[in-house]
Amino acid sequence: MSFTVFLGNLPVWVTADDIKSWLTAENLVADSIKVIRNPETQESKGFAFIEAPNGEEMNSIIRRFDRAPLEERLLRANPAQPPKGKTPLRGAAPMAGAGAPPPSASTTMMMGDKSRRGGKKHKKPTRPSGPPSAFAEELAKAL
Repeated sequence: MSFTVFLGNLPVWVTADDIKSWLTAENLVADSIKVIRNPETQESKGFAFIEAPNGEEMNSIIRRFDRAPLEERLLRANPAQPPKGKTPLRGAAPMAGAGAPPPSASTTMMMGDKSRRGGKKHKKPTRPSGPPSAFAEELAKAL
């Protein structure tokens, strides 16, 4: 089972070293800390993942940091959820269907699952009849 904590609502200046020092000050242990950054700018996206060695330590980290104040904001800490469309983190139970995630609603719609749509063809919306609006006329002139 994975013991990963999501730590959110962080200021952009927070680094993994900052989080490590906070944990050390509270006598809490983390196997790893990853601050998520924008790949283009390397600026923090305002959240991090803390890998705890066990469930008890994970819960202690969550209790300490959930709703903790930092720069006029409240941090959020809770058990991390596996990314959508990805396999679960180490030790988590495998997903049904040979490890593949179930198709999303949009994938199902693209694949033409008629049971999801009721098997009916959707009609294209019709344009209202009548003279075009003043905006439409101005737009047509500009183009």
